[in-house]
Amino acid sequence: MRYLPHTEEEIAEMLATVGSDSLEGLFDTIPADCRMTGEIELPPAMTEWQLDDHMAGISAQMKVTTCHKVMVGAGIYHHFVPESIRTLASRSEFLTAYTPYQPEMAQGTLQGIFEYQTLTARLLGMDVANASIYDGGAALAEALLMGLRINKKRKKIGVSKGIHPHHRQVVRTYLQATEFEIVELPIGADGRTDLGELADHGELAAVAIQSPNFLGVIEDLTQAGVAIHETGAIFITSFTEPLAYGLVKNPGECGADIVCGEGQSLGLSRSFGGPGLGMFACKDAFTRNMPGRLVGETVDRDGRRGFVLTLSTREQHIRREKATSNICSNQGICAMMAGMYMASLGGTGLRELAQLNFSKAEYMKAELKKAGAEIVFDSPTFNEFLVRFPKDFETTRKKLFDEGIVAGLKVGKYYPQLKDCYLFCTTETVTKADIDKVVQEVSR
Repeated sequence: MRYLPHTEEEIAEMLATVGSDSLEGLFDTIPADCRMTGEIELPPAMTEWQLDDHMAGISAQMKVTTCHKVMVGAGIYHHFVPESIRTLASRSEFLTAYTPYQPEMAQGTLQGIFEYQTLTARLLGMDVANASIYDGGAALAEALLMGLRINKKRKKIGVSKGIHPHHRQVVRTYLQATEFEIVELPIGADGRTDLGELADHGELAAVAIQSPNFLGVIEDLTQAGVAIHETGAIFITSFTEPLAYGLVKNPGECGADIVCGEGQSLGLSRSFGGPGLGMFACKDAFTRNMPGRLVGETVDRDGRRGFVLTLSTREQHIRREKATSNICSNQGICAMMAGMYMASLGGTGLRELAQLNFSKAEYMKAELKKAGAEIVFDSPTFNEFLVRFPKDFETTRKKLFDEGIVAGLKVGKYYPQLKDCYLFCTTETVTKADIDKVVQEVSR
């Protein structure tokens, strides 16, 4: 689509319509002391090779380089991204900032998102998935708002303390100015959400549980679903590591009504924590309460297959004040890459990769136990687990960092009762030699 700038005559006509003599006059309502005057102080221009050297110098200041082995997950995971994903995603049919309102201009984008929705629904075991939301935290907040829309007369929601602390903060930000109350559900001695006092909190509109949770533990979603549904609440499952569903039961099989989470693991790099990919799916009965947009398949007047935005009940579209959400866009290119990743690996590939992640974590857990460390929870985990060391680990951790290994995350900031514990993560990027190196240092 061509970009057509305004002519001087058109600009003058618009200014006359709004009653301004100049473009600068449009800013008269902003106090003078809040406006910048004069030239912006910028450094001198550089040649291309000077700029390359400058950027390389900035990059060299990074504490964690591409040569480090990272054993930290906690919501953002280091997985290999096939080069085919980057290559395909760079094609002009996909790599665009254009919002696909006009289907005749965006068939490549629309079909790619349609395929992503299909693969997401299959991975999560749900009936329908949307075109994505900004990130996992926003997806969780939107899921809880959706639960409140479905159970209109209820004003409370339940949120497990096993959910990523940043995602819980997003939920608090969404709801702090509303009439709704957030009830936090505790973590039990087994690392799973304690639902024993669920009924004591009154009528909850929705309850959200993350699996695997922030501490790495795989929740018993089937049992949780039964308990939550008995109270009449909507059962929401969130996640930060969707690769786990290549091996463990997906939320749909466990009775979840809404599934949401962070999809960064599926073909996206860590990129200093973003951008991410908010994945969102639900049962068919709740489709019209779903936030965001949905791409559907149709045919044109000549019977040819095509794709359109089929459900976009947002404030800038047909519903306006009755919109289900003010989420205006999806993570187009991120969703596209995740769809390519899932299609490239297929069911067999996802299962094999998930098994590899699981096996490496189990090997490391066993070796650390032999070295005298305590695996805090006995419950099943996927590729993350919590460790407590018999003596101060910080000195050992610093030594490992100097040798190129980022070993674990202190969780005391988020869980004061676990201030002496470290969350480790092993993906396919971590080798047996890396694991053995950590165990060796711990044993000294």
